[in-house]
Amino acid sequence: MPRDLTQREILTELEPIAGQALDRHLSVFKDWHPHDYIPWDEGRNFAMLGGDDWDPSQSKLSEVAKAALITNLLTEDNLPSYHREIAENFSQDGAWGSWVGRWTAEENRHSIAIRDYLVVTRGVDPVALENDRMIHMTNGFAPLPEQAPGADHSGFLFSVAYVSFQELATRISHRNTAKICDDPIAERMLQRIALDENLHMIFYRAMCGAALELVPDQAIDAIDLIVENFRMPGTGMPNFRRHGVLMAKHGVYDLRQHLEEVLMPVIRQWNIFGRNDFGPRGEQARERLAAFLTDLEQVKIPRFEEQRDRALARERARV
Repeated sequence: MPRDLTQREILTELEPIAGQALDRHLSVFKDWHPHDYIPWDEGRNFAMLGGDDWDPSQSKLSEVAKAALITNLLTEDNLPSYHREIAENFSQDGAWGSWVGRWTAEENRHSIAIRDYLVVTRGVDPVALENDRMIHMTNGFAPLPEQAPGADHSGFLFSVAYVSFQELATRISHRNTAKICDDPIAERMLQRIALDENLHMIFYRAMCGAALELVPDQAIDAIDLIVENFRMPGTGMPNFRRHGVLMAKHGVYDLRQHLEEVLMPVIRQWNIFGRNDFGPRGEQARERLAAFLTDLEQVKIPRFEEQRDRALARERARV
């Protein structure tokens, strides 16, 4: 039985592929500037500079749009936490280091744009937003909860499996938030951010796919653990559960989207259920993954949708 490769060995073997993926990313990426997406002529001073502080009547956003934009922004705000995770588990040398730096710089644009938009348009309370940012960034984020089986495992395979799904999930969230803002400026901004997230997903998906070719049993082990314990990067932020329920109820991001638009497209791309290169350990991980996906589709999603439909019916009755 072949031995497991170390993280250093995996990174060394995959670095040429990372270089190719980075070159491909740079060749298709279209540069953009956050300031171009902000309606600056709507801005005015707050009380400290002689203007008026925020009041709820100033916002043109629905409660769902507010929840989604706050969640998306605080998620993007926590970039230092994600950077640490990627930098520690990839490498800061060679093609890996170039990617980590480039990805971090591109991601930083997202929080700049969304925050400027919300402050200038007075879409949400800027004081509450800043207080929540302080809490969320101080707490940080880890892809695996402490209680997850095998959560003591860390390293490249777990990180690259997580971001392959997470970047796509974030893209879906931004895209669907764009649809509910009822503002063409916000829609254009969020669609542009979603394009970045898609390109980031393509890089990570390619690297995790290459890892599956190199160390199939180790890689499917990591993929299964991440899928079964997946949590959005906003987990733990203030009001995350309340905002997440609102977003799920109104089609911004829910369990069916998670399965059908995030998990399954990536799993199909890697041909997880058509491969014949797994050993006994890999086969066991694939069986666990299949059982989890079946339970999600046949039990958890129908249960969620039934509860959601009842809640929406109650809301309509009250109106």
